[in-house]
Amino acid sequence: MHILITGAAGMIGRKLIDRLSSGGLPNSDEAVDFTLFDVVKAPVPQSSSGTIKVVTGDITAPETTINLVAGRPDIIIHLAAAVSGDAEGNFENGYRVNLDGTRCLFDTIRVESERLEYTPRMVFASSLAVFGAPLPNKIPDTYHLTPRTSYGVQKAVGEHLLADYTRRGIFDGIGIRLPTICVRPGNPNKAASSFFSSILREPLIGQEAILPVATTVRHWFASPRAAVDFLVHAATLPSSKLGPYRNITMPGLSATIQDQIEALKRFAGDRAASLICHEPDPVIERIISSWPENFDASEALRLGFRAEASFDEIIRAHVEDELSGKLEARKPCC
Repeated sequence: MHILITGAAGMIGRKLIDRLSSGGLPNSDEAVDFTLFDVVKAPVPQSSSGTIKVVTGDITAPETTINLVAGRPDIIIHLAAAVSGDAEGNFENGYRVNLDGTRCLFDTIRVESERLEYTPRMVFASSLAVFGAPLPNKIPDTYHLTPRTSYGVQKAVGEHLLADYTRRGIFDGIGIRLPTICVRPGNPNKAASSFFSSILREPLIGQEAILPVATTVRHWFASPRAAVDFLVHAATLPSSKLGPYRNITMPGLSATIQDQIEALKRFAGDRAASLICHEPDPVIERIISSWPENFDASEALRLGFRAEASFDEIIRAHVEDELSGKLEARKPCC
């Protein structure tokens, strides 16, 4: 089994590699060979039963995608993307990476498919940003795409391409709309949603965090642990179980920022919560205001995807996976 992961150096990519290299694919004893791609060198897993090829380059360059597809990977997990805040702030780069890069990869597979019999499973990481206000209270998979950001437009086009290339038999695609992933480990990135993690991650280790929007903001969340489970399940889900819609909203938890803060208090006390400092940011507020808040994920649940049911579970996953089960809360500084 050969798996290509683009965006392999990112947080989700690294966690996915660790999961697959240590446990392999569900219900399979087959060794897994990896091709790991990103603009920077992806980390090599410490344990793997198969070979590992690490590739760096520009995903919009045909010579790069030709090299990636030359090994004819059985499963391609396409995570490479310019994140939401970067795509909104840098118009050219957002479209170059998220649209041109995806099209370049898809078309390289098309050429290989036409040259030889080759139909890989394509897992495309999409986003809730494909939807935008005005929205119903609970959004079904079949709701029309109404993106209100450049990032959302780029992901929506990617979904349409995936559906059409699947219809034409070029690959066997499934697009998964990931919830906002929380709590993300490491440093904040350029995603507009980055603060959802920082207001928990930093206070849990005794550091100040900035909240740029109101505590009444509601959003759809899942943990990094759940996100990796989504990708693995999507990679191995039989095509016969998929319906006519190949782009599916993943399960998640609809919660407000105040719900996050209350869960933080239960884990680390009022002192940790007091490290959250409210500093409104009109740019972030504008982006977040267009994002959906709640979903009907019944199709994903029918297909066996699962996520956390409370923010207590999401924080517990972070504490177990990133903090070795240990918390640290210091005196408030704001």
